[in-house]
Amino acid sequence: MKIATYNINSIKARCGNLCQWLNKENPDIVFLQEIKCETENFLYFECESMGYHVAVLGQKGYNGVAILSKFKFTISAKNLPNFQEDLSARYIEILVYHPQIPFYVASIYAPNGCAPTKEAEQIKFFSKLTWFDKFYLHASELLQSGHPIIFAGDFNVMMNSIDVFDEERFINSPLYRTEVKNKIKALSFLGFHDAFRLLHPNVEGYTFWDYSANSFVTNSGLRIDYIFVTAFFAERLRDCFVDKSLRMMNKPSDHTALVANFEF
Repeated sequence: MKIATYNINSIKARCGNLCQWLNKENPDIVFLQEIKCETENFLYFECESMGYHVAVLGQKGYNGVAILSKFKFTISAKNLPNFQEDLSARYIEILVYHPQIPFYVASIYAPNGCAPTKEAEQIKFFSKLTWFDKFYLHASELLQSGHPIIFAGDFNVMMNSIDVFDEERFINSPLYRTEVKNKIKALSFLGFHDAFRLLHPNVEGYTFWDYSANSFVTNSGLRIDYIFVTAFFAERLRDCFVDKSLRMMNKPSDHTALVANFEF
């Protein structure tokens, strides 16, 4: 089973790139973030015509998450169930009816936390930490189902110096502060494994390059996209890699795809 997560940075702007990539790679499940369109305006026809069932939680102009699946599913959550006051479209979860075993998957677009002023950034960073607390609570509850779980998406966190091209530049960033890194570490205590790091402990694995200053050409990147899996999938993980081909297409997203293969 092949899965991929991709912050598409506008489904309408990048639909051609996505469809070209799907035709070539044929993943079974795709997690999308920053679709930047309302739910009803998602490009259902294009995705369904390629054999995918589609789950979408959209938002006009920004945010928005979606899941494309070759397997049938039911939607189990739109936004975090214990955080109803959060109206941002950052989380969608489905129960996948795989022929061998049902499992939960969720597409995640965590808050960035950055802002132009220190005062605004402090407010946004506090909101980011709150979101992760609610996410942790829901992850704990979801584990009680007994089903395997995959969380994939843009978590807007770099965990270690190997995950950032210039550590000093980001030392006080909401993407790299200790408080938010601890939120990700807490997932490991619950039993979630970073799929990429399981196989590549010493490889950079950047998934994001800013549009400015030739960042992609100079490989001035960040690893902020993750696939987290419970033990069932960790034991069956055969490959996990960054596919840079999407970032090299015409008018690309500033992210590229993170792909994982599992052997059932």
